[in-house]
Amino acid sequence: MPVCVCVMLLFALFHGAFGAEDNLKCKMLGRPEFPLLSQEGDITIGGAFTLHSQMSKPSLSFEETPEDLTCSRINLREFRFAQTMIFAIEEINNSSSLLPNISIGYKVFDTCGLTLPSTRAVMALMNGKTRTPEGGCSSRTSVHAIIGASESSSTIVMLQISGIFQIPVISHFATCACLSNRKEYPSFFRTIPSDFYQSRALAKLVKHFGWTWVGAVKSDNDYGNNGLATFIMAAEQEGVCVEYSEGFSWTDPSEQIARVVTVIKSGSARVLVAFLAQSEMSALLEEAVKQNLTGLQWVGSESWITAGHLALKKYSAILTGSLGFTIRKTKITGLQEFLLQVNPSQNPQNNLLKEFWETTFGCSFQSDVHGATQCSGVEKLKDIQNPFTDVSELRISNNVYKAVYAVAHAMHSMLKCGQSGEAVNQSCTTKKDFELKQVVEHLQSVNFTLQSGERVYFDDYGDPAATYELVNWQRSPEGNTVFVVVGNYDASQPNGRQFTMNNINITWAARLQKRPLSVCSQSCIPGFRQAVIKGKPICCFTCVACAAGEISNSSNSAECLQCPLEFWSNEDHSQCVPKVIEFLSFEETMGALLAAVSLFGAALTSLVFCVFFRFRHTPLVKASNSELSFLLLFSLTLCFLCSLTFIGRPSRWSCVLRHTAFGITFALCMSCVLAKTVAVLFAFTAKRPGNTVFYCSVPLQRTSVFACITLQVIICVLWLTLAPPHPHKNTAHAKERIILECNLGSPVWFWVVLGYIGLLAVICFILAFLARKLPDNFNEAKFITFSMLIFCAVWVTFIPAYVSSPGKFTVAVEIFAILASSFGLLFCIFAPKCYILILKPEKNTKKHMMGRNHQN
Repeated sequence: MPVCVCVMLLFALFHGAFGAEDNLKCKMLGRPEFPLLSQEGDITIGGAFTLHSQMSKPSLSFEETPEDLTCSRINLREFRFAQTMIFAIEEINNSSSLLPNISIGYKVFDTCGLTLPSTRAVMALMNGKTRTPEGGCSSRTSVHAIIGASESSSTIVMLQISGIFQIPVISHFATCACLSNRKEYPSFFRTIPSDFYQSRALAKLVKHFGWTWVGAVKSDNDYGNNGLATFIMAAEQEGVCVEYSEGFSWTDPSEQIARVVTVIKSGSARVLVAFLAQSEMSALLEEAVKQNLTGLQWVGSESWITAGHLALKKYSAILTGSLGFTIRKTKITGLQEFLLQVNPSQNPQNNLLKEFWETTFGCSFQSDVHGATQCSGVEKLKDIQNPFTDVSELRISNNVYKAVYAVAHAMHSMLKCGQSGEAVNQSCTTKKDFELKQVVEHLQSVNFTLQSGERVYFDDYGDPAATYELVNWQRSPEGNTVFVVVGNYDASQPNGRQFTMNNINITWAARLQKRPLSVCSQSCIPGFRQAVIKGKPICCFTCVACAAGEISNSSNSAECLQCPLEFWSNEDHSQCVPKVIEFLSFEETMGALLAAVSLFGAALTSLVFCVFFRFRHTPLVKASNSELSFLLLFSLTLCFLCSLTFIGRPSRWSCVLRHTAFGITFALCMSCVLAKTVAVLFAFTAKRPGNTVFYCSVPLQRTSVFACITLQVIICVLWLTLAPPHPHKNTAHAKERIILECNLGSPVWFWVVLGYIGLLAVICFILAFLARKLPDNFNEAKFITFSMLIFCAVWVTFIPAYVSSPGKFTVAVEIFAILASSFGLLFCIFAPKCYILILKPEKNTKKHMMGRNHQN
């Protein structure tokens, strides 16, 4: 392994150098390193914090040795973290129950928020050889655990070196999800949740407020790159698209940062997700002020969302209303009093304390500094409000506090303190030769509760429980920026209950009503669906109306839903409504008209029946075979009336009745016409009078009619027995409506019934046609021929019209055929006779009936 070999060579170099002359200067990565804050103890905990937020940039002329890199501009918030670590150590040292009679020491190094100083710091911590402020070298034992660093990239660099020797590292602020890889970082722990959860929480947050089109900026390091990559993946699952993703580092040239702000201003997204460390956030805000970047809804990561030094008035126009997740805040009893006691007099030789004091009070301990106030050292920190003295938002400081206590509990368990059967507060058994991997093993199993009631433990990946508070930047009545908790996120809850909103106040509620609309495309109203635009993200779409029979009952529907079989979409395509049930009813115009014509035909037939009955003893009626005529008129009346059964809502009985009544009544009608035709034909063609009497006898005619009608009845009985007609909801012919019709059961039987009637009609037509020129003044065969011609024409035309007509028009065609053929029979056969009976009674004589054409 190249890293391992490199570290071993460095150690060999260091040990060889330290074994030489005492005045030999210690060298480490080009520069000696010594702790900025330190204290001796039986157990030593190392600290790595970003105590300075700026590093010098020496010129590289390649003509002379470059100057050493130096860090400057003290970071008061990180200095508070370091002091919190010292506070926790002193609290444990004063405890009689945790590590009794075991003192904890510390060494605090500055990482400057960069990888190179972080490398120097971890090398100094693990080597145990440090340079004293006086310039000499001294041998110290290595640390037993390291608290830090404050950035993911710095932590990764430290782990790549310390991990070889299994030195446990507990970070209070490194959130990169990559650090949960136990194979690569088996000795890493942290007291802050992984970005794996925060990124998903942010994705749910923007989705909750309907922001589907967002921009994103990130720190160009492991923290920003991994965090934003996880966010983008989670956002895609939530249906959120990222318009642009820009990364930069605070050490980049100002032109690069200005370019990032220009990209943000030119974007159409009104929501900006900022996965930035504090240093990058500060640099971005400075450039945002220059370019007057306003009107954006900022969504921030835990790194800066509660950073008090960013809540300045000059940034208020930019950041007011910002949202972001952060870890829960708490109170650490006694910490504020401890911080207010920090003073350079505690260690007059410590330059870090002097720098802190000078920065806090704007003075200088050097009297020769022009224009600077002389520091007296008696200034009061309680009169100052800055990130160091502000303990109202103890979130990350609490993580440092928990990390120190986790190490203490692990060491307490490993050293078997108070477990030998004696008093609990007895001295621990100090081991001089224990292995650091034992500390890692005991850290993995720690499980304790702080005085605040918070439970501390690590999962299998070295991570704590992932719980967050949703913070909103609001303006107080005094005009200051305050952080208001408006929601929570608990990754341990089921998916539907992870993200919850608190009972928010009026100010927050009013802002929600005015929240920006950040979408690539306007919402699709119900009745429309989203159609992706080719070449653009899924959040960019056009709204396409749902097709007939489909609906979308919510905004921004990705797909239209097909209505159930018996339902159809309304005009807006927003909901399914029952389909219109279509059948030929008496209420509609066509149904009423057909019913009226049917009743008129029945009434007219009845009137003809009455006329014939009135003149039943006259020669014309007797010559027309009165019994068959009355039976024919009766059957025609039934034919007219049976058409009424085809109108109205189909039911089981109406379906059976309409087809059987139609078949039997028309068979009776055709049987009567056939009997009349045969009688006429035999009356004029028989060679012997006896035969004429036989064929024209009433019993024979009755028998022939009965035989013909019986055959049709048998056919109908078989039809009803084997496959009777029944009501049917036809949804195949017309998708937008249900055609309620009578299913024939078996179309074969229907066509058999119809074919039998047609056969009788054809026979009648042929016989009547043969008898049309018989020598008689009143030849009934002529009228029967015309009636059969009309009858056959109607029903031959009926077949294609019946097959091709849709829905209720099929029934109308069938009724029309019934009425047309019935009227044809009525008028052709009985109209000439009624004319003579009523208007020409002088022709209603036997002499006139028997007259011959040749006599005229």
